[in-house]
Amino acid sequence: MTDETTRTTADGGTAPGEIPAMVRESALVAPTYPRSGRLPVATPAEYVELYARSIDDVGAYWAGVAGEFEWMGGWPSSENLVGSLADGFSFFPGSRGNVSVNCVDRHARTTPDKVAVHWIGEDGTRRSWTYAEFADETARLAQAMRDLGVGTGDVVAVYLPNLLETFAVVHACLRIGAIYNIVFSGFSPSALADRIIDTGAKVVVTADETFRRGRAIALKATLDRVLDGLPSVEHVVVVRRSANPAVPMSAPRDVYYDELMAATATRAAPVALEANDPGFIIYTSGTSAKPKGLVHSGIGFMIGAYHNVRYALDLGPEDVYWCTADCGWLTFPIFELIGATAHGATMIATEGALDFPSPDRLYSILQEYGVTKVFTAPTVLRMLARQGAELARPFDLSALRLIALVGEPLDATTWWWVREHVGDGSVEINNTYGQSETGSAWTSSAVGVTWAKPGSCGPALPGHDYAIVDVDGAPVGAGETGYLTLTQPFPTLFRGVWRDPERYRAQYFTRFGPSRYDSADAAIEDGDGHVWVIGRVDDVINVAAHRLSTMEMESALLTVPGVAEAAVIGVADPVKGQVPEAFVTLAAGAAGRVSEADLSERLVESIGAIARPRRVHVLSTMPRTRSGKIVRRLLRELVVDGTARGDVSGLEDPEVLAQLESELGEDR
Repeated sequence: MTDETTRTTADGGTAPGEIPAMVRESALVAPTYPRSGRLPVATPAEYVELYARSIDDVGAYWAGVAGEFEWMGGWPSSENLVGSLADGFSFFPGSRGNVSVNCVDRHARTTPDKVAVHWIGEDGTRRSWTYAEFADETARLAQAMRDLGVGTGDVVAVYLPNLLETFAVVHACLRIGAIYNIVFSGFSPSALADRIIDTGAKVVVTADETFRRGRAIALKATLDRVLDGLPSVEHVVVVRRSANPAVPMSAPRDVYYDELMAATATRAAPVALEANDPGFIIYTSGTSAKPKGLVHSGIGFMIGAYHNVRYALDLGPEDVYWCTADCGWLTFPIFELIGATAHGATMIATEGALDFPSPDRLYSILQEYGVTKVFTAPTVLRMLARQGAELARPFDLSALRLIALVGEPLDATTWWWVREHVGDGSVEINNTYGQSETGSAWTSSAVGVTWAKPGSCGPALPGHDYAIVDVDGAPVGAGETGYLTLTQPFPTLFRGVWRDPERYRAQYFTRFGPSRYDSADAAIEDGDGHVWVIGRVDDVINVAAHRLSTMEMESALLTVPGVAEAAVIGVADPVKGQVPEAFVTLAAGAAGRVSEADLSERLVESIGAIARPRRVHVLSTMPRTRSGKIVRRLLRELVVDGTARGDVSGLEDPEVLAQLESELGEDR
């Protein structure tokens, strides 16, 4: 790559004109997953044809998917799609149905004894529900909520970890038309209060405690710290996870979940809800501004999540499936709570950390339950690579056929390591991309049909129309970086910002106007139609007027033997404007074999002298969320300010910040 060959970039600057090495050097890999016949296409060429037809008439395409569900009236609709992106859109207006009927009841009728969920506590506790048990619990809980005064359109805050009861609470809300808001169980009291105040939740469902890395996390006590300032809350329902008798309960406001259920014999009938009625609210992180409550429709989300799971996972009756995410992140509703239940899957849900009480916990669960398919985060796979192949060797993982993931770009080095060491050497790896706003991972392999490219996010799924454009909105060419935009609605796309319609338009429909949703992500489409999301627009570093992708730099660092994780940020420089600063963690046994000079030179060799970092810090760990994302913002704060200033409530382990502050302090 030379500095002489440049082109105009999305922000009007210049960047090296060659296709980035990570894109240029990634080759197509044929699927190893055997085609099941459950997808409507059999070859890549048929997939391309289906995608083109789906974009020609997205309303008709999604009507075909929606026709696979049970409806309670108004189906088929006289119109498939009305409205527009910025001003509001509706799929199948006037059609009425119910999510819990389609995700729970219909499977309880056809396969009542099939296990719906195996739940595994961090302390080794095991519980399971069949679909018949799941349906009974959901319908009785829905009636209990009605008896507490919850009606259609009321908000229920779900402040729970991954529990069996979490499945019932969500589907009970969907059964009676209540709007649920799952609040991540690791949030601080103030973050919890902000969300309950904004939604005006009438009921909060929580647990007495949960367990994380061997510690009891006091959820009810956290809620109690802010309850006096939450006038909308009329009742608190408490699941006995630890059964700690010291947990404070204030009658009649507070009631234990099991006692509420024991007093409820009636099963609530499902409410017929319009296809675009709101189903839930999910908040984006609010580190620099008020958190945004993204509103998703109930039935629309179900249709799109079902479709997403079909293409990305191809779940069948033979599968035992595990989504490792926390229910507080949208990955879990898409790929387990709603998307997988819509398929009648047998699922696994786990409490606690994947590497506690022992580093091999993930492998142990895969073996014990004969897991065939996993949905996880790239950071989890990098954690496995960091631990080394020896950890996996004692376990029989031959049942595992597919690993799908979302959250961050997956580098090619980790992709190939997982293929070689996790499973039988032929596990299919499906790296996908989506946002909380999109409600689905809309770029993905069609497993068993389309080919993979290690490092890419795959092609767009049918029914999802997009464009990668420059600052003026003109499409960029193959291999060129631009702004990733969405150009037509689809059912899982969010419908607005809770109680703030102006913020919806201002944030997402200003830069490119009302006809394009602005993702604020930078992306490349290669010559094979694969999308490469290279980071947030703000994460593409401008070094002396050259735009450099943090993802490309991180991928280069991960090719150095012994490097387990990598993160790159941009820091201010008086001459160049910005320069890269890099952070790595090392695999077991690699300490002393990898130097800062080696890492710096790898960036220069892979990208060019313009990518030479100011420093490369070798750390003992990274700050990450429970969903596995490395929080690069905190690394920037630790380097620039010497301390973490922003919100840390979503961290997997907030205690690592003091350790990192000390390590980075020694580097200064």
